[in-house]
Amino acid sequence: MSTEHIRNFCIIAHIDHWKSTLADRMLEITWTVRKLEHSQVLDRMDIEQERWITIKLTPARMQWKWYELNLIDTPGHVDFQYEVSRSLAAVEWAILLVDASQWIQAQTLSTLYQAIDQWLEIIPVLNKIDLPAANPARVAAEIEHVIWIPADEIICVSWKTGENVDKVLDAIIEKIDNPTVHKEKNPSKFIIQKEEKLE
Repeated sequence: MSTEHIRNFCIIAHIDHWKSTLADRMLEITWTVRKLEHSQVLDRMDIEQERWITIKLTPARMQWKWYELNLIDTPGHVDFQYEVSRSLAAVEWAILLVDASQWIQAQTLSTLYQAIDQWLEIIPVLNKIDLPAANPARVAAEIEHVIWIPADEIICVSWKTGENVDKVLDAIIEKIDNPTVHKEKNPSKFIIQKEEKLE
């Protein structure tokens, strides 16, 4: 498959914003796995299943509308910063996943700024829109204030029902450059990594 039809991405989120469960819904919708009776298919370690956290990055490949989508399920906790940095270095863009009933957590902002420093494109997504306490309009306005992406471009999804997850997959192939174009637009990212490797 040519790089024109390849998209590489990760998901940035706080540890309790159900990032891995959203990844599960993506895998189901793209028919990568059958519908799951339990969540966290990418969190395979016993401690990850027990505590509902991602410790080690895990890659997953999906097919959507003749495109190859490569997801890296990324840890959300700062204690696993090395795994986060590896994920950000391997992709061209990131989903910023925020709980619609909360605000962007400090740990998420830290990872978000790292992603921006890595020249990654950001697609903001609000999760848990089906909860009674959800306030998507308020949280979307706050996200717009932080990263200057218009609130009406933010995708609202439900990890529980799978609502609008297909729109996230569509945004992946419609809005984001393929690896070759991304490299041409951001050559300094790869030059820095090469120099650091030589040292």
